[in-house]
Amino acid sequence: MGETVVGVVGAKEDQRVNREVVGDGPGEHPAGGGRPFARLRVPRRPRLWFELLLIAVSYSVYSMIRNAVPDQEVVAQRNAELIWDIQRSMGLAFEHAVNHAVNEITWLITGVNYFYATLHFLVTIGVLVWLFRRHPGRYGATRLVLFATTGVALLGYYLFPLAPPRLMEGVDFIDTGLVHNTWGSLSSESMQTVSNQYAAMPSMHIGWSVWCGITLVMLARRRWVRVLGALYPPATLFVIVATANHFWLDAVGGVICLGFGFLVSGLWFGRLCYRLPRRPVGEDTPTHVGGDTPDGTRGPGDATGRTGTAGNPAAAADARDRGGSPTAPGSGAAETDHHDRPGPHRSESRDHASGARPRLLLEVGPPPTPRPPTA
Repeated sequence: MGETVVGVVGAKEDQRVNREVVGDGPGEHPAGGGRPFARLRVPRRPRLWFELLLIAVSYSVYSMIRNAVPDQEVVAQRNAELIWDIQRSMGLAFEHAVNHAVNEITWLITGVNYFYATLHFLVTIGVLVWLFRRHPGRYGATRLVLFATTGVALLGYYLFPLAPPRLMEGVDFIDTGLVHNTWGSLSSESMQTVSNQYAAMPSMHIGWSVWCGITLVMLARRRWVRVLGALYPPATLFVIVATANHFWLDAVGGVICLGFGFLVSGLWFGRLCYRLPRRPVGEDTPTHVGGDTPDGTRGPGDATGRTGTAGNPAAAADARDRGGSPTAPGSGAAETDHHDRPGPHRSESRDHASGARPRLLLEVGPPPTPRPPTA
């Protein structure tokens, strides 16, 4: 009985969340009378063709705008000196030491170079695909965080052009991608002609990696996946510093942009993206005790919603371990209410499985002892 109450309460809580997201509360019309653009704010199941088109177009526009920003080499070099002076005044100008130390270890710097050139895209796309498949109700809001983060970064590239350490004049940083001839490196001649070399602030390697890390830590079930998600941002920070592609203050800028992305998504959808229902509003969600709950966990019963041990091997095994009988409540056994006094009496029995009306059972006891006549 307790498990049933828990399941019903969980289902009602998810329905409440759905109503709040839709705006179908007291005094609000589900079609959008309560909030402007309410229909657009409702999480819906993403469509594959639309998502692929949106990502391709958005990244093309981002790259076009990013690379269309004037090089402004003189300003970028001046800003790099400013950043370097600020970090030195704080006693945290460690990029030069890390860059030279890692470059001495060939196998390490080669791996770090390819990490920088490839995982930035592969991991981000992988997390998007995982969200699309496993968390469709949260996909749109979480994707909006990423898009808003990337969009606001364009302002940084335009307003604060910055030379990366590897291109900074007056300090002998090592361009590890160029020295070790790394495929896909921004230092290669082919990339230099199509990529803005002075778009270092903010670092989207950090912005995207922190987005991936938080998403995996918040939503993944397996512990090792959450651990990898937590380790991915600090590993990325090490990589961007070791390859001399960014100052650590560029990483701070990337985190600030990510905070802006979460703010935009939260204001649009009305709550943190990870707290939205796992399934989109309007789809059938399980209201029984068993099966997947809206947050992706398993209910206390089996997949059919039954709370007993029948149909639930784990519960049946647990019942056998305790020495009980692995039967489900309501299996059809009659429950009879017996009275202690002798003589005919009635007891009620209900067939819980069939839901039949109570049956009256006549039970005959020994005849009562006659009482002696009174004088």
